[in-house]
Amino acid sequence: MDLSYIVIEGNIGAGKTSFAKRIADDYNAKLILEQFADNPFLPKFYIEPEKYSFQLELSFLAERYHQLNNELTSRDLFKSFTIADYYFMKSLIFARATLKEDEYNLYRQIFDIIYKSIPKPDLYVYLHQDVNKLIKNIVKRGRDYEQGIRAEYLVKLQDGYFDFFKQHHDIPFLIIDISNLDFVEYRGDYDKIKEVIFKKKYEKGMHRIII
Repeated sequence: MDLSYIVIEGNIGAGKTSFAKRIADDYNAKLILEQFADNPFLPKFYIEPEKYSFQLELSFLAERYHQLNNELTSRDLFKSFTIADYYFMKSLIFARATLKEDEYNLYRQIFDIIYKSIPKPDLYVYLHQDVNKLIKNIVKRGRDYEQGIRAEYLVKLQDGYFDFFKQHHDIPFLIIDISNLDFVEYRGDYDKIKEVIFKKKYEKGMHRIII
């Protein structure tokens, strides 16, 4: 396996964090998890998105940059590789879905400057889930501030991810449709996804697989 840095991404409720943790355990990998629980703007945003969206997105931008810059520049010689449950470009996807046009244009300028300095993964995995299943997963995990998330918002995020994949060709993007799987409950489903990720080398650009 010739991978030193893997990203596991997905829409809200796709299970990216659960999957990244299991991969890290199986392969003794260094695990980077997004730190969002202490963001003071997140609960406020879900109640009043128009009022708090710009503050939220800027705070996430700063937090993600500092975390990834620190984690990816400090190697752990006792770990086989690094795996993260988010990538820096996530900031742009969410900002596009939440900000007004003038705010987004300003945000994009700041993002582009920072993005150039962020290390790129050897493989970016996007776990694609049906939107209705995402809603069920969000309800099931029970975070109070997420319960008001609407399907329309999830679709906007999904479209944002796909647009980014189409426009960037400098990273191998592996999109795995897991809508018919439940890797949390069934070990066999988890193994199927893991096999797709590690069974071969993926060239730069977008690759789509349905399991």
